[in-house]
Amino acid sequence: MSTEVTVYVLTALAAVVVVLTRLRLGRGGAGRASVGSRLVAVHTIAGGVALVTWVAFLVAPEDNPLGTSTFGIVSLACWWVTVIAGLLILLRWLPSRGRHASEGSADSWSDGPGLSILAHVGMLVGVCVFTWAYLTSAV
Repeated sequence: MSTEVTVYVLTALAAVVVVLTRLRLGRGGAGRASVGSRLVAVHTIAGGVALVTWVAFLVAPEDNPLGTSTFGIVSLACWWVTVIAGLLILLRWLPSRGRHASEGSADSWSDGPGLSILAHVGMLVGVCVFTWAYLTSAV
């Protein structure tokens, strides 16, 4: 599979992660601790901006302002903010210790952190691929 096709597939999967994270955490979600609404908002907004600017960068011709390296760098920066926010969201699954620690809450999406780990570690790998493809001029 060519690098360009891989980037397009990973872009679609990254969009799914951003949307499903918003849907899952918009109602409280699961985990050992609640996630602040600001962190979810950062993940959603940065992910949305990253998705729109990245797709524009990928499909725009090089002589178009959207196809310039500056636009690509802005897109990658937004992807990295999204990844960092997503990894911080994963922290809600860490076990709580102490006398006043509460039990984790469950939801209908999964029985544990597996889906969240798959999504956000996959997003980290995807953004590493985006960065590599950008730096090697594969896209």
